[in-house]
Amino acid sequence: MVATAQAGLSPEELQAFREALAAGRKPRVQFTESAGQIAGQIGQVVGLEDPAVSDEFVVVRFGKDELPFSPADLRVAPRGAAARKAAPAPAPEPDPVPAGPEFVLDKPPAPRKPVEETPSPAPPAKKAAARPAKAKPAPGLTVTLAYAEGEWTVAANQGSKALAKPYVIRPAEALRMVSLVDVPGVQEAVEQILSAERAEAEAQAQRLREQLAEVEARLAELGEAG
Repeated sequence: MVATAQAGLSPEELQAFREALAAGRKPRVQFTESAGQIAGQIGQVVGLEDPAVSDEFVVVRFGKDELPFSPADLRVAPRGAAARKAAPAPAPEPDPVPAGPEFVLDKPPAPRKPVEETPSPAPPAKKAAARPAKAKPAPGLTVTLAYAEGEWTVAANQGSKALAKPYVIRPAEALRMVSLVDVPGVQEAVEQILSAERAEAEAQAQRLREQLAEVEARLAELGEAG
């Protein structure tokens, strides 16, 4: 702490400042305790205003600012005096608030945009009735009536799956099946096949009868010989 018996600038010192300013010099001053928190700091006098207008007529450059002070706030800076930083004022304690979640704002809120009128949405178009899903058609059923090598056979398939393997049926059953199907030419073809088989069977029966007659005659001859 710098001890001094003088508080403030005297009229003689103010006159000396006027002469120094006129010569282009900027006298150094030190702020007194009446200057408040900046007490002890060093500044430069850059101008003297009219004391009749205001008591604060000594313009002092302090940092980047140039502010007016009264002579009581200043004194001639002692030689070699270094600027003493004023102690920062204690931060005011916040008012007590009820316990609860804390919200920290790290940036100012964005300016609100003007509300734009939104056009009313068009009424929704009527949806077409959902079409029912088409059921997958069942595989086709195929019944096959076949004739080969003197035998009639029937087979049944559903798609690629065999429901019944070919099995032999009698000619009369084949003719009855064909009679249920009114397809020109099919029944005639079946009847021709049956007629041919009948003629073959009759011819075979005739041959068997002739063979039987020969056997019976032979037996008769053998009987007479005994």
